Amino acid sequence: MRVQGVPGFVPRVLRDAEVGLFRAEDRVFDAMLDGWKAQMLARGLTTQTIEGRCRVLRRFQEYASTFPWTWRPVDLDDYMAERRSGEKPISLTTLRSDSNAIAMFCAYLSSPAYGWGAFCEQTFGDVPAQIAFDWNAPRHTTDDAVPPRRRAFKRNELQKLFDYMDDLVDREYAAGSKRWLPALRDSIAFKVCYAYGLRRREVTMLDLHDFGPNPHVPSYGEFGAVTIRWAKGTAGSGPRRRTVLTVPEFEWVVDLLRFWICEEGRDRFHTADRSAALWPSERADRIALGSLGDSFAAARDAVGLSGELGLHCLRHSYITHLIEAGYDPAFVQTQVGHAYASVTSVYTSVGDDFKQKTIQKMIARRITRPEEANPDG
Repeated sequence: MRVQGVPGFVPRVLRDAEVGLFRAEDRVFDAMLDGWKAQMLARGLTTQTIEGRCRVLRRFQEYASTFPWTWRPVDLDDYMAERRSGEKPISLTTLRSDSNAIAMFCAYLSSPAYGWGAFCEQTFGDVPAQIAFDWNAPRHTTDDAVPPRRRAFKRNELQKLFDYMDDLVDREYAAGSKRWLPALRDSIAFKVCYAYGLRRREVTMLDLHDFGPNPHVPSYGEFGAVTIRWAKGTAGSGPRRRTVLTVPEFEWVVDLLRFWICEEGRDRFHTADRSAALWPSERADRIALGSLGDSFAAARDAVGLSGELGLHCLRHSYITHLIEAGYDPAFVQTQVGHAYASVTSVYTSVGDDFKQKTIQKMIARRITRPEEANPDG
């Protein structure tokens, strides 16, 4: 059943036109993309996501030199093979994204609800169909979701990094340099990022009112939890929200936040009263998104740590250290906002000492309680 009022339905300008349209193929393809945009807008996807997907479809159409009503699975096979093996091979993540966009476009065109099948059959004598299937689409797995050399910080590496930042603040302040205040801000921001397992954008976009109490832990005062308003969304749906609780392993962050917000930290910036941004800059209401990353990279390089250890690795460290502390993986998954437990597991890289202790505990359990080791015994 076709419903002509749904977003993305064949536009009247085409339905009322004669079969012999001037440059009919190009005009119909443009109209298909416009209809798909309308459908995605109705689903609440962001403009950036929509435009990116449409660019993928235009690129694929140019490569195939044909139009959707004549596309075949082999066209997708050839396109993906060239994208993966050209002079600048794309990553498997990008390959999946492109394949998903093409599959969603084909699903839109082949749905009876939008009327494109009947229109194309009448106009071109052929109909659009799905060309992306399980057997010719990139595999979906989290095994390659994180670059192999990206890992969690070891505890001594974190201590080395944070000590350097604290010493840098002291040195700049003692020298009378204005750089001490941005260094202080960045040092605290890095520690907050680690203490709550935040992404770079999430920590950058924090506001003063994002923090609140946890009624079950009154000793943390107004810093028992933080609301993340700019959490990573799914399928281009825009940012999501989640609440991250302050946990005992990171309760030291409460005193840091009190100092920064309630005492003599943030208010030292002359821009602090312009907005509620947690991290003001010297000239703007809020620190730029890339600024923290650059500052972190400079500190990392100064202490001689690997270049693979970026700001995002603090999030890996948070997940890993909570798992090592014995937290339920489901709780950790909720804290960091992962939709799937498999993603959280990819981010976890427990240390050798934790692995050895786990093995020793299992050995001790088998010795002291042999009936558990051999229940049939």
